[in-house]
Amino acid sequence: MQFEKAQQFIVNKLKEELPKYLTYHNLNHTLEVMRYAEQIAAGENISGDQLTILRTAALLHDTGFLEAYTGHEEVSCSVAKTYLPQFEYSNEQIDEICELIMATKLPQSPQNKLGEILCDADLFYLGTDDYKSKAETLYQELFEAGLIKSREEWLHHQIKFLHSHVYFTEAAQQQLTTKQHSSLALLEKEELSHKSVTGHQDFYFSDVLLIIVGVITAGFSLKGFLMPNKFFDGGITGISLLIHEIYEFNLSYVIVLANLPFIIMGIYSINMRFAVKTFFCIVLLGLCLLYVPYPLITSDKLLVSIFGGFFLGIGIGLTMRAGCAVDGIEVLALYTWRKTSFTISEIILGLNIIIFSIAAFHFGLPTALYSMLTYFTASKTVDYVVEGVEAYTGVTIISGKSEIIKDRLVNELHRGITVYKGERGYLPGKFEVHSDVDIIFTVITRLELRKLKNLVNDIDPNAFVFASTIKEASGGIIKRRHIH
Repeated sequence: MQFEKAQQFIVNKLKEELPKYLTYHNLNHTLEVMRYAEQIAAGENISGDQLTILRTAALLHDTGFLEAYTGHEEVSCSVAKTYLPQFEYSNEQIDEICELIMATKLPQSPQNKLGEILCDADLFYLGTDDYKSKAETLYQELFEAGLIKSREEWLHHQIKFLHSHVYFTEAAQQQLTTKQHSSLALLEKEELSHKSVTGHQDFYFSDVLLIIVGVITAGFSLKGFLMPNKFFDGGITGISLLIHEIYEFNLSYVIVLANLPFIIMGIYSINMRFAVKTFFCIVLLGLCLLYVPYPLITSDKLLVSIFGGFFLGIGIGLTMRAGCAVDGIEVLALYTWRKTSFTISEIILGLNIIIFSIAAFHFGLPTALYSMLTYFTASKTVDYVVEGVEAYTGVTIISGKSEIIKDRLVNELHRGITVYKGERGYLPGKFEVHSDVDIIFTVITRLELRKLKNLVNDIDPNAFVFASTIKEASGGIIKRRHIH
């Protein structure tokens, strides 16, 4: 293993190619991790080839930042496999180095003594007098990348991390643990002094308003159109209506109980915030059905099927815009989609075929056909409310911080991007001032447009962003999921 030659090559590459916004994960950090790894290794009696492998892993562990921020450990392994063979590293040695690099991915998961040493070296600063200054550079980097929004959020993140972190090696524990605990105590004291009276709000007024209006509208559709005429919809709402009509159970209770398993499933398939909002939404719908005296609007079957679906679609769409679901079938479809090769649309279609078949058997084919028309109307209305008229929107972004934006578009929004090489500047009065820039183009759904704009604004408030309508799109990694 020609470590010295590999070190010279990698150090030059990091010095020349690392993005300038990396105030923490820079060349200096890599050199420090190497030095700390050697220091801990001496206390753990590591020498010879094992020490060389450890030093090489420390040298390469953050080279992934050359290409990506999120998932940089995997990229670092690719760098190792690309360049180390030319410095006489065997495949077995490279695999061992990659295992050490992946051990540093948070939460750290070392599998052997060398992995423990590298993990401790990577977070060595937590137990030193330099903790505050190093943490500040990391904050600046994360803030620049848009991954941290405020000092308060960063303070909370630090306290939580220091509470959970424990050094692996005895050498690091003896040297660093006491100072880490002192830093934690200071941070907790700082948090107490800055804590405000108002806490974090999971439910914003606009979300609550959308949920209330959406639930009231959905209830109006169910009691004013569908229930009196024995019409059905798809999804869990359709199942609840079937149970109500066949067994004469109160729909208010049935619709809540039928959705409960899928709300619990949503905690694991999506997140707790979604599950809490959805629970609130379903319970509110049950209360509306139980206590609100909706009038019977019409018994005309065509009007019931069209306008019953229309108002139900508006209600479902508004609750979706608030970040929840008034029908648990979306959660079931998402969970099943992850376990099978079927798409979400195919799963929902299959479930609804069963629902309408049961409706046809018990209440006759005409009722089932009218109910299918109700479902179709509701689906199209949901699309309109959630996405607008167009399903897809093309977005062009011009920014001086294009590297960060590209990384987060691909790794957070999971969208493919196309990059054009261009020039920015040429402003009135400053025509001679211009510079090269990467022009980013991506295709998203209208539902994602607000999220994309917020993401770009967090990184560069001065970025030039414009969107254009796309009437039809296919291929690439575009994947439209019908939710209703």
